[in-house]
Amino acid sequence: MEHLRSLVEVARRGAITDAARALGLTQPALSRRIQLLEAEFGAPLLARSQKGVRLTDLGELVEAEGRRLLERYDHLKNEVGAQLRLESGTIRIGGGATAVSFLLPPLIRDFRREHADVVFHVKEAGSREIAADVVGERLELGIVTLPAESTELEVIPLRRDPIVLVGAKGHPLASKQRVRAAALNGLPLIGFEGDAAIRRLVDRALEEAGVRVEVVMELRSVQSILRMVALGLGLAFVSRLGVEAAGKGVKVIDVTGLKISRRLAVIHKRARPLSTAAEAFLARVTAG
Repeated sequence: MEHLRSLVEVARRGAITDAARALGLTQPALSRRIQLLEAEFGAPLLARSQKGVRLTDLGELVEAEGRRLLERYDHLKNEVGAQLRLESGTIRIGGGATAVSFLLPPLIRDFRREHADVVFHVKEAGSREIAADVVGERLELGIVTLPAESTELEVIPLRRDPIVLVGAKGHPLASKQRVRAAALNGLPLIGFEGDAAIRRLVDRALEEAGVRVEVVMELRSVQSILRMVALGLGLAFVSRLGVEAAGKGVKVIDVTGLKISRRLAVIHKRARPLSTAAEAFLARVTAG
């Protein structure tokens, strides 16, 4: 690239001496660069005379194309530099309903306060789909419920997330200090969609406790589930993270002998280096 840059500068200045001064080179060093470029193309690119130098016909072709290449190269170099300095870049991350609704927003807010030009593409889906997208390189990072089954993933455990039963403030069970698991038999339950990791945990825990509930509605969004609960349409098992942001419309119901929790983790593909922005955000996620 520097040989091309030398030819472009000579064409701009019209003299070897002036071009050498502009490039911070000696005249012999610049002449040597031009000679090497001519040797590479196998043709003279400059015609020298007492009045200075001018481009040959082939020199004009090389200079014109070289100028465009240099513009693209300089743009690329600036873009790479900007991403290394976190002045730009894109972070592609995904997670389940709880992660996208409650865990990621404050982390993204704090990160963008320092790096306002970094763009986030956030996908909400079940843990299996998020893991598949990370393996398929459609996402760089994912927040999933353990276990993460693929051997292609780097898995970093984050936190334990208690799953609690919630009901509307006026629900008969909400007035009790605690209830037995058997008290849930036959009651309407609002659940996450069947492929959600949290739904599988809840179903297994209820089965082990010998509790049979009636699932009357399946939703993906935590906010939607909490809204339905607040309206008295049923009970629900949700992350305590979600309850903390739900407001006063719902209440946690303590169920004796039914303790459900999960472990959240952040994942990325083991064989693929993360972008600078994603690496910095990963450090932010795991720091807490």
